[in-house]
Amino acid sequence: MAATADLYDEHGEALASLSLQLRDLGGVAEFSGPVRTVRCFEDNGLVRSVLATPGDGAVLVVDGGGSLRSALMGDLMAASAIENGWAGVIIHGAVRDSVVLASLPLGVKALGTNPRKSSKMGTGVVDVPVEIGGVVFRPGATVHADPDGVLVER
Repeated sequence: MAATADLYDEHGEALASLSLQLRDLGGVAEFSGPVRTVRCFEDNGLVRSVLATPGDGAVLVVDGGGSLRSALMGDLMAASAIENGWAGVIIHGAVRDSVVLASLPLGVKALGTNPRKSSKMGTGVVDVPVEIGGVVFRPGATVHADPDGVLVER
C-alpha cells in the first residue's frame, strides 16, 4: 500500500483527509479496503455481527459518537474480524484489550481505550454513510489508513 501522504500528493482533493487524531492500536499500521459502516452508541452488537461475516478485505468504519465510556471492540471481536478476512477497523470511540490488539494482524484505529464493556442490544444501523470529524465515509468507497492518518474517496 502506498503511504497516505503519497496518495494525497497523487490524488489531492479526490480524497478526504480525516483530521481527527486516532490512535493506532492494531498490529497492522497500514491498511486499506472498501468501506463498510456501523453507526451505534455504546452498543457493540452490530459491530460484533458485522465482523462475524466475510470481510473480503474491507475496513469497518464505526461511528460510535466519539464515546469513550465503553469499548466497542475487544480482542475476541478482533480475532473474529481476522478469521473473516477484514483488513481493519476504524472506530470513532473506544476499544479494549489494547495489548492483545497490538499483537494481532489487523489494522485498528480508535480514539482510545476503556476496559468497560458496551451493551449488546444490537441498536444502530449498518452500511449507511457516516460522518466522522467532518469526513463522510460511504459504504463501498476506498479508505486508506497508516500512521499519518486516514484518507477516504470523496
